[in-house]
Amino acid sequence: MLSHAGARALAVLRIATGFVFLWAFLDKTFGLGYSTESAKAWIHGGSPTDGFLSHVEVGPLQSLFHTMAGTWYADWLFMLGMLGVGAAVIAGVGVRLSAAAGALIMALMWLAEFPLAQHTSAGAPSGSVNPLVDYHIVYAVALIVVALTYAGDTWGLGRSWARLPIVRRFGWLR
Repeated sequence: MLSHAGARALAVLRIATGFVFLWAFLDKTFGLGYSTESAKAWIHGGSPTDGFLSHVEVGPLQSLFHTMAGTWYADWLFMLGMLGVGAAVIAGVGVRLSAAAGALIMALMWLAEFPLAQHTSAGAPSGSVNPLVDYHIVYAVALIVVALTYAGDTWGLGRSWARLPIVRRFGWLR
């Protein structure tokens, strides 16, 4: 049984985690000047995946990520994923599906940074501070916790969403 304080804490975790995804979408779309400058914004023709994926220096998927960097499909899938996960998790609707999508995004980003490697392909130190649990894993775990605890029901639209006939029929949409 979850206490009211516990339910509220999970709601805060849900909203904060969703905002991580939504903020990435907004910054890369509009170039708010945090990780993306205005001139490189998606709305100004910049690529949301090129900077990150073209600089992958480690891991077994390095060449795959370089090939995907800046492609229209990688840009669109990434941005739709960030917007969808962020908006759904914040709203508390479709949290199971969005948590799975968000965890997949985080797993792919973990693979791109590949913290298991101590050195880059050029032999320089990789800068990895923890080879197993970095922020990608923490965000993925937070999403899973939020999904499994019905955190969308507190300060979200989860209860209303759960009453929809299609959601009742297909529980994974909860």
